[in-house]
Amino acid sequence: MALEVRPARTYRDRRAFIDLPFRLHAGTPWVPPLILERLIFLSPRFGQFFQGGRGTAELFLAERDGRVVGRISAHVDHAYNRHHDARWGWFGFFECEDDQEAAGALLDAARGWLRARGMERMVGPADFTMNDESGIVVEGFDLRPMIRQPWHPPYYQRLVEAAGLEKEVDLLTWSLEITDREKMLPVLFELADQVGPKHGITIRRMSRLHLRRDLDAFAEIYNRAWRRNFGFVPYSDEDVDAYAAELQLVYDRDWFMLAVHGDEHVAMAITIPDVNQVLNRMQGRLLPLGWWYFLRKRSIIDRVRVGFLGVKPEYQHTGVAAALYVEHFETSARHERIKGGEMGWILETNKAMNRGMEAMNGRVVKRYRVYRSDL
Repeated sequence: MALEVRPARTYRDRRAFIDLPFRLHAGTPWVPPLILERLIFLSPRFGQFFQGGRGTAELFLAERDGRVVGRISAHVDHAYNRHHDARWGWFGFFECEDDQEAAGALLDAARGWLRARGMERMVGPADFTMNDESGIVVEGFDLRPMIRQPWHPPYYQRLVEAAGLEKEVDLLTWSLEITDREKMLPVLFELADQVGPKHGITIRRMSRLHLRRDLDAFAEIYNRAWRRNFGFVPYSDEDVDAYAAELQLVYDRDWFMLAVHGDEHVAMAITIPDVNQVLNRMQGRLLPLGWWYFLRKRSIIDRVRVGFLGVKPEYQHTGVAAALYVEHFETSARHERIKGGEMGWILETNKAMNRGMEAMNGRVVKRYRVYRSDL
């Protein structure tokens, strides 16, 4: 049967783009996204990635005799290239039947689109940035993804590597349980106990009322602490505006933390209740009962994802990271439902953070692989 790869530019095409994984992954651990949110996210008019000229993208569908068998995006993150003085292009949203011809054609279409725009390397997947769903799942296929984690069947790794892409880096997710507290290295508690008396650092919670202001502190710390991370792009004021709006939907005072030294914010942690547990019941729709599950989310969610935990470089000797680790365990111990979660992703090359996870008796439960291809 004839294979065609073509751009997905109409509303009908975008719906087919969004709908494909609903069919491919039915009956798997994959969690359906909210369809309305995906339409907005992918919209060149409304999606945050496209605002202010930050990024440009093309969506592609692969069809056999009119039947959609795969999808991919090709996109250029101009903010990334300006910050790193690079000419990188990205691919993302990769989904495909177990069909090597279709997978190769989709990746070739992405390569061609990026090459035509002067890019020198293709990297991905990232949907659209590394702070969204990123990587191909290579470990953890039996586990349900948490918020902003992808899920893929095992054959995706084979499709991508057979199409000529090479590993760039692995992203790790660590599982942590409240029962692990007794197995944590004692030095973590010793460091945490010294943070206040020795260094004058205290931990406070972010406020829903003043969340946008608190996220300015988050962005300052993120832009300092993550600047050497793979895929890093500094948060702009516009990015923080958009992130503040998103976080209002999942805000939980227990899990949004800032560490303060005098008048200076020196560290932060944003831990998100795993709203995927709610989305799994909503099955992509607000109606007829999706909205009811969302309103009852506090009675459904029993896991969290530590999405961000960082310290300004000049305060990394103080033990404030250990204080934030311990505070997470203390919070979980007090919580009615939430007794564990996942930390990550963390770069496999980030030795300090991975040692910290080992010190808390964490276990790597998911691994995502980012690929590259020279153009």
